[in-house]
Amino acid sequence: MHSQPESGALSAAAPLHPDSDLFARSGLQPLRLAGRTLLPIVQGGMGVGVSAHRLAGNVALQGGVGTISSVDLRRHHPDLMERTRGLRGEEAKREIDAANEEALRREIAAAKTLAGGRGLLAVNVMRAVSAYAEHVKTALQAGIDAVVVGAGLPLDLPDLAREHPKAALIPILSDARGVQLILRKWERKQRMPDAVVLEHPGWAAGHLGAAKVADTQDPRFDFERVVPETLEVLRKAGLEGQVPVIVAGGLRSHQDIRRMQALGAAAVQFGTAFAVTEECDADTAFKQVLATARDEDLVEFTSVAGLPARAVRTPWLQKYLSLIDRTQAVAHVKARCAKSFDCLAQCGLRDGLIGWGQFCIDHQLAAALKGDLKTGLFFRGRGALPFGDQIRSVRALFDYLLTPATA
Repeated sequence: MHSQPESGALSAAAPLHPDSDLFARSGLQPLRLAGRTLLPIVQGGMGVGVSAHRLAGNVALQGGVGTISSVDLRRHHPDLMERTRGLRGEEAKREIDAANEEALRREIAAAKTLAGGRGLLAVNVMRAVSAYAEHVKTALQAGIDAVVVGAGLPLDLPDLAREHPKAALIPILSDARGVQLILRKWERKQRMPDAVVLEHPGWAAGHLGAAKVADTQDPRFDFERVVPETLEVLRKAGLEGQVPVIVAGGLRSHQDIRRMQALGAAAVQFGTAFAVTEECDADTAFKQVLATARDEDLVEFTSVAGLPARAVRTPWLQKYLSLIDRTQAVAHVKARCAKSFDCLAQCGLRDGLIGWGQFCIDHQLAAALKGDLKTGLFFRGRGALPFGDQIRSVRALFDYLLTPATA
């Protein structure tokens, strides 16, 4: 499935680090997280299989935060796919879950080898997936540096990580109210977030942190408002300067990082910009779909997970949206998941939830991973990409993000 060699960094240039000349000239401040000094560049987690070991390992190699998405990683392992082929019922779910846990362990080990001890490696786990707790525990047992959780409030994350006090715990939220709630709930568990990601639902890709599609453009999510509000929440909690704020959504340049740091953020998370790099774990055709799409090609809709989502208007998505009234009218509870996977704790298709998406998200995302334009669901964030429609290396993206425009 991989469209690029399985080797380490594709660039011959020496890896970057916070003490490098390039970073010294950037005028940016480093990210201090989990006892490490890092470049203020975070790669967002992207499933199914889009950000696996090769992308995450190469981002960490350059001194940033590389992130593996835990969702259905067996897709990158032919032996695990073969092991789970043709199964039905409870046996299928058990085997698929076990295969994905094994794939997660393999991907973490491979990413560590690529990173060579540089940067920081994280695993992103969706709170909405049914195997959420198992994925968190597996990642921690495999020695991951950080666990990032979005698509739901991870109120129980401190409990799951109790035996791993050195691992960084990072919730993805969209406003200061969510941060305040996490702090209040986690305080009772004697654990505070090691960082928080503030993701703007009006710009980000994939599942969005708003109640419904119409809410994604609410001004309360604007960075100029939410960053100061979050910093004030942290100050009142006695955590000023202790919990880095990472912002995500629609940010694409060195100037964006500088602007966010001027607001008080510590780092910027980039998703789509890393999805179109040479080292991204998806097929080249997947990258070309994202790289050539423009804002007018994107559409917001309600996912099968019940959350607003943003993706490229591909032939499959266009057809799905044209039939949405019909599919909603016949939505009903199914006896079982058609894939015997039950990947989501609550699924609009399986559970017959009116207003939620009525399609198999695992099937559609897996098709996109392989570059299948006819049936794939291609998540993408808004905004022009750093290199237009070109697919460049992780190192080239780091160089671009760290270099002032005037240079």
